[in-house]
Amino acid sequence: MTKQSELQLENNLIKQLVGLGYQNVTITDGDALIANLKAQLEAFNKTSFSTKEFDTILNHLAKGNVFEKAKTLRDRFNITRDNGDSYYVRFFNSENWTKNLFQVTNQITQEGTYKNRYDVTLLVNGLPLVQIELKRRGLEIKEAFNQVNRYQRHSFDSNYGLFQYVQIFVISNDLETQYFVNNKGQSIKQSYFWSDVNNKNIKDLTSFTSLFLNPNHLGKMIAQYVVYNETYKVLMVLRPYQFYAVEALVNKAKQQTDKADSVKANGYIWHTTGSGKTLTSFKASQIIMDLPNVDKVVFVVDRKDLDYQTMKEFNSFKKDSVSGTTNTKNLVSQLKDDSKLVVTTIQKLNNAISKANYNKSFTALENQRVVFIFDECHRSQFGDTHKKITQYFKNSQLFGFTGTPIFAKNASKNDLGKRTTKDLFGECLHKYVITDAIRDDNVLKFGIEYIGRYKQKSNTFIDIDVAAIDKPEVFADPKRLEKIVDYIIAYHDTKTKSRQFSALFAVSDIDTLIKYYDIFKRKKLAGEHDLRIASIFTYGTNEDGIGADDALPSTAEEKRLYAAEPNTTYKKENHTREKLDEYIEDYNQMFTQAFSTKDQKLFDGYFKDITRRLKEREKNTALDKDRLDIVIVVNMMLTGFDAKKVNTLYVDKNLQYHGLIQAFSRTNRIIGDVKSQGNILCFRNLKGATDDAITLFSNKEAIEDIILPDYDVVASKLDDAIEHLFKVTPTFEDIEALQGENEELAFVQAFRRVLRAVNVLKSYTDFNWDDLSIDEDTFNEYVDRYWSLNDKVKKASKVDKTSILNDIDFELELIHRDQINVAYILQLLAKLKHAKSADAKAQKKAIIDMLSGDVELRSKRELIEKFIEENLPHISDVDAIQDEFERYWHEEKILALSKICEDEHLDKAQFKALIESYTYNGREPLRDEVFKCLDSRPSILKAREIGERILDKMKEFVQVFIEGMTG
Repeated sequence: MTKQSELQLENNLIKQLVGLGYQNVTITDGDALIANLKAQLEAFNKTSFSTKEFDTILNHLAKGNVFEKAKTLRDRFNITRDNGDSYYVRFFNSENWTKNLFQVTNQITQEGTYKNRYDVTLLVNGLPLVQIELKRRGLEIKEAFNQVNRYQRHSFDSNYGLFQYVQIFVISNDLETQYFVNNKGQSIKQSYFWSDVNNKNIKDLTSFTSLFLNPNHLGKMIAQYVVYNETYKVLMVLRPYQFYAVEALVNKAKQQTDKADSVKANGYIWHTTGSGKTLTSFKASQIIMDLPNVDKVVFVVDRKDLDYQTMKEFNSFKKDSVSGTTNTKNLVSQLKDDSKLVVTTIQKLNNAISKANYNKSFTALENQRVVFIFDECHRSQFGDTHKKITQYFKNSQLFGFTGTPIFAKNASKNDLGKRTTKDLFGECLHKYVITDAIRDDNVLKFGIEYIGRYKQKSNTFIDIDVAAIDKPEVFADPKRLEKIVDYIIAYHDTKTKSRQFSALFAVSDIDTLIKYYDIFKRKKLAGEHDLRIASIFTYGTNEDGIGADDALPSTAEEKRLYAAEPNTTYKKENHTREKLDEYIEDYNQMFTQAFSTKDQKLFDGYFKDITRRLKEREKNTALDKDRLDIVIVVNMMLTGFDAKKVNTLYVDKNLQYHGLIQAFSRTNRIIGDVKSQGNILCFRNLKGATDDAITLFSNKEAIEDIILPDYDVVASKLDDAIEHLFKVTPTFEDIEALQGENEELAFVQAFRRVLRAVNVLKSYTDFNWDDLSIDEDTFNEYVDRYWSLNDKVKKASKVDKTSILNDIDFELELIHRDQINVAYILQLLAKLKHAKSADAKAQKKAIIDMLSGDVELRSKRELIEKFIEENLPHISDVDAIQDEFERYWHEEKILALSKICEDEHLDKAQFKALIESYTYNGREPLRDEVFKCLDSRPSILKAREIGERILDKMKEFVQVFIEGMTG
């Protein structure tokens, strides 16, 4: 079978789109794009615009970034016509999306920093709203993704920035097709396959085009399912299962309630934890509240912390879209005012409808159409309140969201009075289970390790599994807790990729939590670790009891002992509260805060600050000084809390069914390539409980799809990847002899497979280079050549050169070395001075290899090598190495800065201030700020080129001399 060329693929796609109703137009460059835009806007608005009027429209369209232009697209623009009349120009019809004008074109050339030519562009009312990039079969779809990113950087802002109006990108190699929203800085992890309603992925381009790109569906996606995230100022697009869930809820809400059997009008959505239920529920709430027969939508969560978090996330999608309810009185006022959407807790809602002094003030709602949407509708408190809601609100409709429904098998006496989710909410309107999410790379697999074997008291020295003992006195033994803390200290950096990620530690009760925290604290004061530990729990009457929040009691024996010996947990309110205040004060000292339990607002602030600190690690602006390493909890944060930079859960408590899946799922949110799985370290034997939970919430064949295989299996896959690498380049020296880009591409693709496998394997505590078919030195030699090839491509891309390697992702973040920094290198230099001549050569090579393999230090390699060659031999006092290095570094920094200023004719003081501002706040300078440093402002023709060149030099200077030089 002959391979289809990209041109053939392009032509076939255009032919199919024309058949779906698109008008095929020829647009070769920016001028033609603008001329077509004028004609289409005139046709869409059923008017004509003079040159002056259209210039006003163009200038309006040119303003803002991608996020702001998405809003411009959906707004109307008021212009004053030449005759003095006021006229509102529409750019897109969101209410009736089929009334928009759809066109297709290809090979538009745009020239920005570099000249680029795009594959297939879909125009709506003349604006480019969808861009499709194609690769021939056999190439990774990721290369098309990288190509899009390059276009975003290099040319989308030219010609009034019209290509910044692109809402959705589509990438395809014919066999695989994905879509993603227009945001800079996102990874391939944020691109998705489309699917049918049963979650069967639609991968080939022809089928995808028929289902997704037909004008009716595409118009609806742009009109209703592209969402603004106001917090991060980025766009979001719903994934297919989110789309089908919202459609199902909206369709159900449009139906008239059958009062004789109201449960038939209700329904629930089963979407696995980590699949984005907040976005789905927000979009459903937003569309439902705009339905003409709906008076109010009430979004109900459990516990105050989820109220705050959900309200914040809702408002991030649309500013001020949600009225927060800080207390029951506030909720009552919002139930009776004109707030269309209210977020509240189940507890406050229960108070409002149970007490006459509250509910008498909103009796008007009794017969009005109120739609309730319950988040995490498997929670135990919903039974009684559910009944009260349906009795009070006679014309209500109830929808539920859950990642772990209550079935007959996992329902306890405390769970809905032994009633299932179906009993309360009726039919399941859409399912997207954990196997679906892992298959689609929407959540990560779990890497689960069971740790802890103990000798029997008979001193027979036979190791038996902890499950065979299963006694509370063993679990509580101080020696056991001490060993677990030592284990966590030993392996935390490995599990969290040198603290790039954070961890939760789930323990059985507050008594055990206090013991663990105190052990960590004692060891920190003794200098055994420098981990930043925090803890949060409720005290006294608010303390979570056994079984609360899905954490089931450990054993019948343990429950009996708790009843017989109440002092096995802290029951005195003052004691637990004093310990918590002690821990909060530790936190205050660590992060310069002033939280306390003495004021409810201060305690709430403490909880919010912990969750914020974990969540905001995913921001580009996150600072290491704000890092929190481990949070020890009993139940809090094990459900409903999402932070992508949490990748590890330590477990010393018994979990089952929905409680287990919920807790494990705190770790499996996707972010970048370095986070390859959620790490679960169990200090109790939860193997059977894990298998049962996964079987219940997916299917009996799902366990191997959800949990990473054993170490030996992954190592075997790595061996296969290494075998393939050796076929392409038998030795690392062979990389230098590769002939042409096709051979270089084959090497990059082969070594990437090795890198990915090594990244996964390193997360196992059993990892050992001796088990592999490549030794560490040889691997690092390959890494060095891989880096060199990346540098070669990077330099080539500085000139306007088309290369098949331009869009290759070298996945350099996977090469990051653990805990290697300048301070560490200086320690090695001290050892090098002490080394005998026979060892010195090997040590020097090891240092150079480290410099080559570390992302941060590679840019400094040349200068550090120079220091080793020219300065180190003349330093007699080893203790003076650090001072001499700092003096050398300062001198080189001054020389480098002077050279940039001399070459580019920059004012040194102003340019230095610009660098300091950039390193302090992380904001890239505007071109005008750069030009102020020049002796004279460049011409318009040269401005872009000069500005980009100076910015590149500035970033390179910061990377070499400033980044990674502290700590």
